[in-house]
Amino acid sequence: MVFHPAGRPAALAGTASASAAHATARVPARAVLTDSGAVTARSALSAAPSLRLRLGDTAVDLMGAHAVLPDGTVLLAVDAMTRTGGLLVAARGRPGAVRLDVTQLVPVAARSRVRAKVWVLGTAHRFDPVSLDSCDGDTVMSLLDLPPVALWAVEPVEVGLLRNLDEANVSVSAYRAARPDPLATVEAVYLPHLALQHNDVLDQLATLIDPVLTARSTRVIPVAVDADGIVLRAEAVGGHTDVRLPFASPVTGWAGVAGGLRMLLAEAARRNAVRSPGPATIAGRPPTVSCDLPAAFCGVASV
Repeated sequence: MVFHPAGRPAALAGTASASAAHATARVPARAVLTDSGAVTARSALSAAPSLRLRLGDTAVDLMGAHAVLPDGTVLLAVDAMTRTGGLLVAARGRPGAVRLDVTQLVPVAARSRVRAKVWVLGTAHRFDPVSLDSCDGDTVMSLLDLPPVALWAVEPVEVGLLRNLDEANVSVSAYRAARPDPLATVEAVYLPHLALQHNDVLDQLATLIDPVLTARSTRVIPVAVDADGIVLRAEAVGGHTDVRLPFASPVTGWAGVAGGLRMLLAEAARRNAVRSPGPATIAGRPPTVSCDLPAAFCGVASV
C-alpha cells in the first residue's frame, strides 16, 4: 500500500501526482514513538471490540470484555473462577507478565484491511473502584457494558506498535498522556454507512483526488476518518492508493464531521465548475438510498 498525501482544502487548487505517493517517510523500525503512535495505540485499544490476552504460554480472545481508563490503564472483565482468571491471579503484581494484543482494521470491505497492530505488556492487579473518581461519564458507561464478573486492571509497562511494516515502541508516558481520536469509537459505524448510503458524496469527494488515480481505479471507497480528515482509497487491479483529504481544522466529534465534509464538497464543486465537463466518477455504483441513522450521521448533503 502507498499513501498519497493531499493538502488542506485551501491548497487543493492543484492535485498531487500519483508518484508523490511513494515519497511518504516511514518511521525507522524500533523507534520510540510519541504523539502519533500514542494516539494510534489509544484509539485502537478503545475502539477494538476484542483483544487477545496472553499469560505465559496461554492465549485467550476476550470479546466485549475490556475498557480503557483515561490514564491508559486497560480493564479486563474475567471471571476469577475460570482458568483464565486463575492465571491472572497467579500473574498478579508481576511486572510485564500480561500481554494484550489488538489489531486495528479498516471498518469496510477492502483489501489490506490491517492498519496497525498494538501490543501492551503490563502488570495486572484487581481493579480498585476508587479509580472511578477520576473517570468521566463515558468511561463509567463503558464499564457498565462489561460482563458482570471480576475486573482486573492492567498497568502498561511497555507499549508497541506495528504499522506500515515497521515495528516501534511507544513511549509509555506519551501513551498515558494521549487521548483516543474523538471519532475512533464510532468510525466503524459511520464509514460503512457512508460507503453504502452516500455514494453521491463519495463521487464528489473523489474529484479531489488526482485524476490519474481515479482514471485507472475500479472504485474509490472511504477507509478512515479521524479528527483531521477523511481517507479515500482508490483501488485498481494491481494495487491501491490511499489519499487523505484534510478538514479545514480538526473536529472534536460528529457535530464537526458534517461541516468538514461540506467544506470539502464545496471545494469539489468549485473545482468542477472551472473544469471541462465530465468530472471523474466511479462507474457501477448502486444508487444512494435513504439514510437510516441519526441526523449527526446523515447530515452531509451533496453540493
